[in-house]
Amino acid sequence: MSQRKTFYVTTPIYYVNDQPHIGHVYTTTLADVLARHHRIRGEDTFFLTGTDEHATKVVDAAAERGLSTQDWADKNAKAFRETFARLGISNDDFIRTTEDRHKSRVLGYVKCLIDSGDVYKGDYEGWYDAGQEEYVPELKAKEQDFKGVISGKPLIKKSEKNYFFKLSAYSAELIDLIERDVFKVAPEARKNEILNRLKTARDIPLSRTGVADWGIRVPGDEEHSIYVWIDALFNYLTAVDTKERRHYWSADVQFVGKDILWFHAAIWPGLLLALKKQTDYGWIELPKVLYAHSFWIREGRKMSKSLGNFVDLEEIDAYVVDFSLDGLRWFLVTQGPLGTNDGDFARERFAEVYNADLANTLGNCVNRVATMTHQIFGGVLPGSGPDIEGSSELRDAVAAGVTKAAAAVDEIAIDAAAAAGLEIVRAVDGFIAKTEPFRAAKQGREAELPTILYHCSEALRVASLILWPVLPGKIEAFWEAAGYNYASRIAAGGGEIKSWAQWGGAREGQKIGQIKLFQRFKVPKAEGGGKQKQNQKGQQPKKKKAPKVKAPPPGPKDELSYEEFCALDIRIARVEAAEAVAKADKLLQLTLRLGDGETRTVLSGIREWYSPEEMVGQQVVYLANLAPRKIRGIMSQGMVLAANDVGNAAVLLQPIKELPDGAKVS
Repeated sequence: MSQRKTFYVTTPIYYVNDQPHIGHVYTTTLADVLARHHRIRGEDTFFLTGTDEHATKVVDAAAERGLSTQDWADKNAKAFRETFARLGISNDDFIRTTEDRHKSRVLGYVKCLIDSGDVYKGDYEGWYDAGQEEYVPELKAKEQDFKGVISGKPLIKKSEKNYFFKLSAYSAELIDLIERDVFKVAPEARKNEILNRLKTARDIPLSRTGVADWGIRVPGDEEHSIYVWIDALFNYLTAVDTKERRHYWSADVQFVGKDILWFHAAIWPGLLLALKKQTDYGWIELPKVLYAHSFWIREGRKMSKSLGNFVDLEEIDAYVVDFSLDGLRWFLVTQGPLGTNDGDFARERFAEVYNADLANTLGNCVNRVATMTHQIFGGVLPGSGPDIEGSSELRDAVAAGVTKAAAAVDEIAIDAAAAAGLEIVRAVDGFIAKTEPFRAAKQGREAELPTILYHCSEALRVASLILWPVLPGKIEAFWEAAGYNYASRIAAGGGEIKSWAQWGGAREGQKIGQIKLFQRFKVPKAEGGGKQKQNQKGQQPKKKKAPKVKAPPPGPKDELSYEEFCALDIRIARVEAAEAVAKADKLLQLTLRLGDGETRTVLSGIREWYSPEEMVGQQVVYLANLAPRKIRGIMSQGMVLAANDVGNAAVLLQPIKELPDGAKVS
C-alpha cells in the first residue's frame, strides 16, 4: 500500500498576555477549514497551533495582576485551548513555548547557528516597537513616523549588546526563492512587500539583555535571552522534529496576519536556510506557502480596545448562540479578510449572509428535498429514472462545482471553495423550479418524479462533501439523517472525496431523514418599555397621542382610468424562500426575487393551501408598489396575487410558462 501524502498546516502561536479574540479565532478557523479539506482528500494531515509565552508583555501583564508569569501564562494558555475546543477546532497538537520539548530543541538550533558563525555578538542601536516586540530599521521607523504600526505608540530608542543573526547573508537567496515561488508568499501584494524590504535587509538581533527571569537563555551566555520572535518561530519545527513526526516537514501552508509578515517571510526562512547548511539539519526545507491575511474591522472602523469595539470571547459565544457554530464559521470564511482587503465584522451583514446562504439556500433546499421525498416516496430515495429536461445540466453543474472547489483549495481560496459548494445547492433550487415536482403528478408527469428526487438528493450529497470543511457540525448531521458514514471514515484517515464526489453515490432505497439545518434569523426590533429616557434637556418626553382609528379601505372602483392602471407596478417574481409566520395560522413569509439581485419580503395569507416547501422556486404575480404594511411585526412589501376557486380555496396567479424574474405585467 502506498504511503499517504502528508499535509502540514500551522497558525501563528498566540501571545498569552490576554484572552483570545476574533483575530485568533479567524486565523485558527482558516487553518482548521484547510486541514479538513485535506483530511477529506485522505491525506495524512497535521494541524498545529499554540501559544507564544516568552514575550516581555506577558511578564508585564502578569505583574499588573499580581501573578507569577508562569501562572498568568498557564491561565491564558488554558483559555486558548478551551476556546478552540469549544469552537470545534481540530488541531492535532497545541504547543507552548514554555514546554521543555520546545525549549530544548530551540537551544540546539541556536547553538548550531552560533557554532557555524551565522550568529555573532555585536551592538544594536536603533528603534524598538514594544507592542510588537520588534526591532525597527531606521528607514521603516521614519516611514511609520516613529510610531508602532499597530499600537500607534512612540517607538523606543535602544542601545544594547545582542547576538545577531546574519540575515543579510541569506537575503539574495531568499529573494530568488520568493520570486520563483519556491517559497511562495501570498497574496501577491504581500510577496511584493517582502521582496522590497529584503533588498535592504540587515542582520537582526537574536537576543536581548535585561529581561526578567523568563525566556530561553542563549547557550553559553546566561546574560542573554533568545529574542522572543526567534524562540517563537522555531515552534513550527520543534513540534515535528521527532522521529514520529519529522515526515510532516516541511509545512505546506502557514497562516499569519499581515502584521507579522516580516518575521515569517524573511527571518523565519533565513533561519531555516542557515540551519539547512549544517550536517544534522540537511533534511530541512523551507515552508511551501506563507499566507498573510488582512485584518477585521468593525462597522467600518478599526478594532481596538480603546474604542471598545473589539469582538471578544463573550461576543463570539453570543454569535454562536444566535447563528450556530457553523454559522460563525461560514461568515468568517466567506466574508473574512483572506485577501489584501480588511473584512468588516458587522452584525447586520452577518445576519444577511447567514439568512441568504445558510437558512434560505442550503437549509431550505435540504428541507425541501427531504420533505418532497417523504410526501411523494414515503421518505425512501427512489432510483433515478430516464433523463428529463434539466437533469444532465444539473449533473454538469455538480461536476463543475467539484472541479472548481478542488482548484480553489489548491490555491488556498477556501472562500471560493465554499462558494462552489453553495453553487451546487443553487443549481438544485433551479432544477426544482424547472421541473416543478409538486405539479408533476397533476400534469401527468409522475414518471419524472424518481429522476427529479434522485438528482436533487445526489447533488446535495456531493455539495455536502465540499461544504463539510466549513460546516462540519451541520453537514455531519445531514449525513447521519441520510445514512452516510463519511464522518467516521474521515476520522479514521480514510477520506476519499475524489471518488465520493463522483455521481451516483446516493443509493436507491436509502431512508432520507428530515432535518432542519439552519433556522432563519429574525433581526429583533427595538421595543419600548422600562424607564422612560430623558431627552438632552433632562425633560420627560411628551406623551404620545392616542392613534387615530383608520377608516376601512374603500371597495373596488367600477372603472380605472388608463393612467391609474399604468400606475400599478405588477411583476413576475420568484419565491426564493418561504416560512410559516409564528402564531399566525394563515400567513407565510415569502422572500421574492425580482431580478438583478433585488429581493422583497411579503406576507401572504395562503398557508392553508400552500406549504412553505411547495412555494419555494415558484413564479408568482406580484404587486410591487403597494404601500408597505407591518403585519405581525414584519414589514410586508407588496402583495402576491391569488384568486379563489369555487370551493373558496386560494389559487396563486402564475405565468403559464417561465418568464424572467422581475418581468413587468402590462
